Amino acid sequence: MEQQTTTLRRSFRTSLQLGIYKVIDPFVKILIKIGLTPNAVTTIGFVLNVGVAGIFILGAEEGNRGDLSYVGWAGGLILFAGLFDMLDGQVARLGNMKSTFGALYDSVLDRYSELIMFLGICYYLVAHHYFLSSIAAFIALIGSMMVSYVRARAEGLGVEIKGGLMQRPERVVTIGLCAALSGIVAQYIGGNYKLFVPGIKFHVFETISIFTIPLVILAVLTNITAFNRLREAKKALIKLEEEEGK
Repeated sequence: MEQQTTTLRRSFRTSLQLGIYKVIDPFVKILIKIGLTPNAVTTIGFVLNVGVAGIFILGAEEGNRGDLSYVGWAGGLILFAGLFDMLDGQVARLGNMKSTFGALYDSVLDRYSELIMFLGICYYLVAHHYFLSSIAAFIALIGSMMVSYVRARAEGLGVEIKGGLMQRPERVVTIGLCAALSGIVAQYIGGNYKLFVPGIKFHVFETISIFTIPLVILAVLTNITAFNRLREAKKALIKLEEEEGK
């Protein structure tokens, strides 16, 4: 049953990716025509993520606690930068420019991009005294890195592990979309809006919760994904050892 669910999830994810590729392929062909290499596209994505961190840090230094416009703009840029994560692979495939170093370069800059993005998020949350949320963001960062590390280490030992709920595309979309949404909603209900429930002394929701609650969910799911990948790797490695022993 678990294997069937995993297969269905992967099938849906693959179908979704193929649908997105059909949309972006015309743009990919334009990039190839103007001479952009996959590594150049990867570098652009990295630079954009540095910009994301810069917006968060600027919001920490220049904005006030209720000003979520910086969070909103950062979320929009996260989504735009995430697009380049898909573009580089397609440029390599359609432009027949695949290379082993290109794959390594993409993986390395993806990790740097994610680390720098989370640096900006944590800086912003700490600066505006969202201490619990900053801890959640840091735990989400740990989980994100371990999801990637378990896969890379397993591949180094000869097994391929790709499953899980919170792979990089899902993480990028979750963080970017929720950050952008919190910035938009703040324009209508205010960045300092708080929801109180009778009988409870503290507020149960505020505008930035649109951004921070998903960070908590991300902190849980990324680490679950990492441990599930570790479990899958264990089974695959045991099977590999048994086959080699025959």
